[in-house]
Amino acid sequence: METNRIRNGMLKKPNSKREKLMVILDSNALFVPLRFKIDIFEELKTLLKRNFELVLLSPVQRELERLAEVGSPKMRKNALYALKLARKCRLVNFVEERGISPDDIIVKIAGEWSCPVFTNDRRLRKRLRDISVPVIYVRQKSRLEIDGRI
Repeated sequence: METNRIRNGMLKKPNSKREKLMVILDSNALFVPLRFKIDIFEELKTLLKRNFELVLLSPVQRELERLAEVGSPKMRKNALYALKLARKCRLVNFVEERGISPDDIIVKIAGEWSCPVFTNDRRLRKRLRDISVPVIYVRQKSRLEIDGRI
């Protein structure tokens, strides 16, 4: 897993190959394979029709780790599986300030990088669409869809 660091609110898009589209994942995106039996990696290939790289922000990873430790037995099992899937993503370390939620960080970075976010969280989706960030989400419990232009 490749990592990048972001310090003191200074954000820089990670170096990537020219053609790759960065897609930021919210924690619930990694639960999609268990909940809806959708292979998110294959579905994203079909949906995006271009090279992409999945990005997991460190606050999102910490959220999954916390769920794997203190959640209900089912949630712990699901979070451990989500963490296994997260190994396929680029981890971007973010030095977070107190009181800032993972959703706030996702909104900030997605806005600065102008890259889509994969989430099913309705409030986060609305916040992202309000700043014209494309959102990938599960539609009709069977497929992925994009809201916005990439």
